[in-house]
Amino acid sequence: MTIRYAAARPVTTPVYLTRASLGRLTAGAANDNGDLQRRDLMLRAALYHFAQYGLRAAENAAERAKAAHLRGDKADYRHWIEVCRALDPRRAGSLGKGLAKRSKH
Repeated sequence: MTIRYAAARPVTTPVYLTRASLGRLTAGAANDNGDLQRRDLMLRAALYHFAQYGLRAAENAAERAKAAHLRGDKADYRHWIEVCRALDPRRAGSLGKGLAKRSKH
């Protein structure tokens, strides 16, 4: 039985993209991560919180975000929702949606 290989893309420059358009496409990819320093600080805060609270860290961060939202502290709310998002994005998303619904009523 012979083994056949078919590459997904041609090895050379594809016919449908010129070299100039390839340059423009790849030029924007150098810094597509946004504010790396801010993300690094948030990751550090999330890891520190995880070190303190273990597997309950995301739940604790969500509780702190909810408490900050209820007392009207926007800066503290943003901090804790970002920590929660770093640890458990699904929980942070549902918390944000739930608090948004509550504040509308």
